[in-house]
Order: sequence, then C-alpha cells, then structure tokens
Amino acid sequence: MSAIAGIQHFYNGQVPEEHSGAMMKTLAQFPADDMKAWGKESTFLGCLSQWITPESVGEVLPFYCEDRKTAITADAIIDNREELFDAFQVDQKVRESIPDSRLILLAYEKWGEDSPKHLIGDFAFMIWDDRRKTLFGARDFTGTRTLYYYFGRQRFAFCTTIEPLLALPYISKSLNEEWLAEYLAITGMIDTAGAETTPYNTIFQVPPSHSITVKNTRVKLTRYCSLRPEKTLHFKSDEEYVEAFQEVFQKAVNSRLRTFRPVASQLSGGLDSGAVTSFAAKQMQAGNKQLHTFSYVPVDDFDDFTPRHLIPDERPFIKETVDHIGGIKDHYFDFKGKDSYSEIDEMLQTVEMPYKFHENSFWLKGMFEKAADHRLGVLLNGDRGNFSISWGSALDYYAVLLNRFKWIKLFQELNYYSLTVGGPRLRRIPLILRRGHPMIDLFFSKNNTWFLPPLINEEFAQRTGIYDKLAQHSINKTGWFKKSNMYEDRRKLFEHIFPWNAGNTFTCKMSLSSQTWKRDPSNDLRVVRFCLSVPEEQFVKDGVDRSLIRRATEHYLPDKVRLNHRFRGVQGADWVHRLKPWWQELTSELVQMCNDDRILKYVDGNLLKAALIKIREGPKDHCATDPDYKNIMRALIVYRFLQKF
Repeated sequence: MSAIAGIQHFYNGQVPEEHSGAMMKTLAQFPADDMKAWGKESTFLGCLSQWITPESVGEVLPFYCEDRKTAITADAIIDNREELFDAFQVDQKVRESIPDSRLILLAYEKWGEDSPKHLIGDFAFMIWDDRRKTLFGARDFTGTRTLYYYFGRQRFAFCTTIEPLLALPYISKSLNEEWLAEYLAITGMIDTAGAETTPYNTIFQVPPSHSITVKNTRVKLTRYCSLRPEKTLHFKSDEEYVEAFQEVFQKAVNSRLRTFRPVASQLSGGLDSGAVTSFAAKQMQAGNKQLHTFSYVPVDDFDDFTPRHLIPDERPFIKETVDHIGGIKDHYFDFKGKDSYSEIDEMLQTVEMPYKFHENSFWLKGMFEKAADHRLGVLLNGDRGNFSISWGSALDYYAVLLNRFKWIKLFQELNYYSLTVGGPRLRRIPLILRRGHPMIDLFFSKNNTWFLPPLINEEFAQRTGIYDKLAQHSINKTGWFKKSNMYEDRRKLFEHIFPWNAGNTFTCKMSLSSQTWKRDPSNDLRVVRFCLSVPEEQFVKDGVDRSLIRRATEHYLPDKVRLNHRFRGVQGADWVHRLKPWWQELTSELVQMCNDDRILKYVDGNLLKAALIKIREGPKDHCATDPDYKNIMRALIVYRFLQKF
C-alpha cells in the first residue's frame, strides 16, 4: 500500500518546495520501502510506498506516462486484474510485471472518468491529466482507503492522512462543530451521516464510492457505484447456489492473498472469519504456503460475567477450526497490559479523529502491532460478513413470510426451526409478529429496551440544527435509525455511504502504521453483488439461519462451528477489567472533564455527572455493557481530542 499526497495551484504558480517538502516530511513518520515525488509546473504529486504485492516491488510512484501525458499517484490493490488485462488486450507475457497503478492508468485511458466503475479492489488514487489540465481521482466502493482534501480559491491539496495537510501554512486547524454535533448526536458506531466532512473546517474527504474531478478552480464529486439489489439469481437446485457462492468467494479470497510476504487471518470462533480462513488455507496449501491465524482471547484473571450463550474466550471453537483445516500456525493474544484508557492518545494520533469502538480498541490495534512484528503483508478478516456471506436471520425471514400470508411455508419452517434450536414452534409467533411490525415491538419493549442516549448538549444540538439534518438521513432523536427490520437495515447499509466510513478510517491508518494491508473477502464487490442477488430462501432454509454459508462450508469447517446455533463469541468483554490499574487516574480525569466548559458546551453535562457517580463506585466487570460506562468513555475520547485545539 502507499500514502499519497499532492498539491495543485490553479493559476500556474509553482508549488513551493517548502510546501511539498512539509507534506512529505510529515508522511515520513510511517514505515516505507520507497518515497518519491513528481512535479510539473503548478502540480505536485507524492507517494510513500509500502511494497505488498509482488508487482509493487520497485514500482515507481508517482509515475508519469510521457505518451499519454498523465501522472498517477496511487494507494491501491486491484483485484480484477485478469478481467482488466483482457479488456486492454495486454500480452500474457507481461501481465505479471504490470503494477496496479499502471492498470488504473490504462482504465483511465479507456474509460476516462467512468474508470472507477470497472475497478474492483481497495484503492484511492489521483491522476493528473496534462492534456485536459485536470486532476481526477477516486476512492473504492466502501472506502477501505482514505482520501482527504483541501480546496481554496488558489489551490487544491490532497493526502491519505490529515496531518500532512495541516502542515501546509494556508490550512487552518479549526474545529468543525457541525461534524462534532453529528458525532455526538448519533448513538451508533458511525461518526457522521455524511462522509464528506472531517473534524476540521477546512479539510474534507472523498466519500466511498465517489470520484473527484478538479478543473478550472472547481471541484466535482460524483458517485460512481450504488449497491442496490441486482436481478435475482435463479438456479435449478440448492447445490448450484452453493457451487456459485464457493466459486465467487474463492476468487475473492485468492485475490487477497497476492503478496510476497507472510499472510495471517484474523480468526474468531464464528462463521465469517472461519470461512475466510478455510478458503484461504485451501489456496495456500495448494502452493505449499502456511497460513497464520491471529486470535484475541481475554486475560487469564478475567472472571466471565456474560450470559451462557455468549463466549468471551472462543478458543474451543477456534481450535476446532484450526485442527479441522490443518496446516495452520495459530497464535492467541491476550494483549496483557493493553487497555482502552492508556492508549487513547495513541489511537487519536493514528485515527486523527474521535472514535466510538473503545471497548475493542486495544485488541484491534494490538492485532496490527502483532502483524507488524510478524512482517505480514496481508491480514485477512471477515468483518463485513454479517450483511453478505452470512446473511440470513431466521426470525426476520419468518416475519416476511407472515406479512406475505405464506402460512404453509411459515409453519414448515417453524417445524424445522424448532428441531434445530429447540422449543415449541408456536411460542415464537409473538416474537415474529414484533419483528414484522416494529411498532408492536416498540410498544411492548419501550420500558425495558437497552439504548445508548445521545451525548450531545441540547443547546448545542439546537444551535447547529443537527436533528433536522439527521432526519434527512432517517436518523431520529434517539440518535439512530427508526425501528425497522433487518431487511431495511441491510438496504440502508448498501444504499448509504456513511456506515462504512468510520471503521475503514481506522483500518486504513493502522494498515499504514503497521505496513500490513488488512483485507476482507466478504467485502469484495463481486461477493456483495452475488449475495444481494441470491433469493432470501437460500439464506434461511429448513429451519437453519445463515443457511448458504453453512452449506457452502461443509467439509471446510467443523460441524461444531458450522452448525453452531447456540453460542456467540463476544470480543472485548474484559475491557472494564483491564482498566482496574488505571481506575483512580481515570476517575480523576473524568472529574476534571465533568467540570470543564470546553466540553460541557458540546456534551450533556447531566449525563456525564450521572455516569460519574457509577464510576466512583469502583470498576465492575459486568458494567462493560452499561450505557453510562460506554458514554463517559466516548466523551473522554472527545475531550482528549478537543484539547488538540
């Protein structure tokens, strides 16, 4: 992978060397195999290169093509190389030596500003077209790579990270209060409902699935990819759906193994990471290569408080998977001494903005650090699997059958479901009714529903008009989408842009810091489009939820994992337990925060003080899911970030 940067002056003024130098000097904090710059007249492009794929070794970036009068700087791994080579009629003898940046240039030459539509992979790039005097770039469909920019009257600048942009003397470091208002008002894991803004007034970002064109002092953003369900597939048998899935998923996994360095897979005890690991191991064994697995486990002195069906320590399931697949070197990390509090500053420095996943931050960050220790090229994961490869909630599907009056099909399925998970079939009818009619569910559960109250100060919310803005994205005053079913949630996920952005920001920047590319086959565009076109009855079948992935991994995964309906892994359950050595220091800082006007003008002070009462009672492991514990930690992360201003 790479970190890219660039500056363009609109009125033919030469880019000062001290400006381009300041950006590259800031990028130099990251590990690199090479660092180069290119400049012509009023345009500067830079690249810090980390060689991951075989083709990237020795690659010249930025690259200027004299014949086409185009220059490119790119942070990209393109996965549909063979398809593109065929489209460009590239000789078979030279295909292995062509780096991905040249493929992007060939795509731009053939399709122009439509070129991102034809690219599959993880990418952010910028191209200077000398003939058209235009800068053109794009970010992949879910934004696995970041691309920030500044746009002023006289110049445009862009970079993979924010700090190099702030190194430019004409970019001010001022807080974007509208961004902060969204962040505080939204209770879910996303940061904002729009993926264009950042915490800085003068810095924006290219949203996922968008291209950017800079010409004649104007900036244009264009959405090139929208993931709406395509035409439904119709095969003759259940086996054909399984075979078609295995083919497209194996292709996605294989393309993410393209590295000359070691590969590991982040493995839990579940289906998604297990599927990724098993398909990857199959391919690597064929090439006489060994796959490593990285798994998080709680610290030894953690006293498990979770319900019986939740498993913080997934080793029994993980070891079953490892033994079944064979040929794997498994690693288990408890990250002893790591915690969500002492690493806040490091996390903020890496992510460059507040984050909401503090319960898991210590081990997610730790995985990248272990990847760096092992000199990995690729760290596989299956984070997007819930909405693609392992889609299929039985009760939600049965609610659809109920609403469509498909009584016979529903009762057949309930018979099978009772045999699978146990219990009488008819007792689930009230629950299915509530799933199918959210208003009924809201009525019955309004007095005991767990929810995270919005952090935002009401006066700040009114001043920014934030709830009116969020309403345009169907987010209400609870700070999240109105009550709906899983199918509606899935549709929103793939039609909107913002749900992907926050998690990918962390992944991209940690990949850069560790020189390891984290890659997810369940997020492959081909896999997502395939799964969206599969009929719903293939995902829930004969009383089995997530049926397609369970059938597709027969012989790949052990039945203890593949057919598990009773237990679910839960990571980060020990996050409060890990804070015990820091509790006095944490409490003191929280007291200071709760009396500091710098944050109280943004955050609900009454909410913070109520949470502080619980904190003063001392650390309680079982409060790991307590809304007050969660919210006061989120507020603390914002508080630390605000101190940078």
